[in-house]
Amino acid sequence: MRPVGAHTGTGLRAAARAGTERGAGAHRHAGRSGAGPRAAAVRARRFLAAVAALPAVLAAAACGTGGPASILDRETLVVGVKPDQPGLGVKRAGGRYEGFDVDVATEVARRIGAGGVEFVTALSSTRQRLIEDGRVDMVVATWSITPQNRAEVTFAGPYYVAHQDTLVRAGDRDIGNVRDLKGRRLCQAAGSNSWRRVTQERQVPVTLVPASSYGECLAMLRDGELDAVSTDDLILAGFAGRDSSAFRIVNAPFTDERLGIGMRKGDLDGCEAVNRAITAMYQDGTAEKLLRKWFGSSGLDLTFTVPQFEGCA
Repeated sequence: MRPVGAHTGTGLRAAARAGTERGAGAHRHAGRSGAGPRAAAVRARRFLAAVAALPAVLAAAACGTGGPASILDRETLVVGVKPDQPGLGVKRAGGRYEGFDVDVATEVARRIGAGGVEFVTALSSTRQRLIEDGRVDMVVATWSITPQNRAEVTFAGPYYVAHQDTLVRAGDRDIGNVRDLKGRRLCQAAGSNSWRRVTQERQVPVTLVPASSYGECLAMLRDGELDAVSTDDLILAGFAGRDSSAFRIVNAPFTDERLGIGMRKGDLDGCEAVNRAITAMYQDGTAEKLLRKWFGSSGLDLTFTVPQFEGCA
């Protein structure tokens, strides 16, 4: 891949040559007309202003790339993960992150040759902006690969195919599947599309209750401020496992959720390298080991075969 700014030196030289030729031409024309000193001076000033502006233009173009062209160019990868999803991504005291997504990111980074990993918080409402602004290199945060999301970032994976299910209070036996949510209060987590699969794809009429994150959804469910939380079963299993006496998973999945690793739009080399790393993780048993570590006691029917990749774009 051509380095950032590889063509700019040529462009600068070409612009300088073109400007010189225009200046020379203006001088020759002035000489022929006999009345051109003022016009020649104006042209000269315009040319010098254009040349003076080129460094700023080129600097702006370089800044717009958001850093290295690919995650493969980074010695240390900055990875966004969730801070409040048990089993997937939790930020502990002292700033340490742990969970399945954290382990996956660490393993992928090692396999693509990164020298280290730095984790930062990425909420559903902020993860796309973190990539676009160049503040993270990758996001591994239960991010579903959808046409809408793929239009904005490049996804490797999926690294796991989860299924959308529903979490309710342990004592609520009236909700047995997604249709039973009719007329109920459903959490609408910021930045997540899970609620759309209930209200739009399944056309179940519910009352949406906004929340900043799934962590807040669970607090509201516990306090009786809503009736259900519906999203990826891995997310729900983590929360239910933390307090099985307070919550229960309905165990009536109704979609496939392809969880991908997001990166800067167009980083196809990085995407393909990550896909090779994910494939190797499943083939050598690493993925199964990590899934059992974090969700082995959840009761979920875990899958240990290589997911079908979406293709890098």
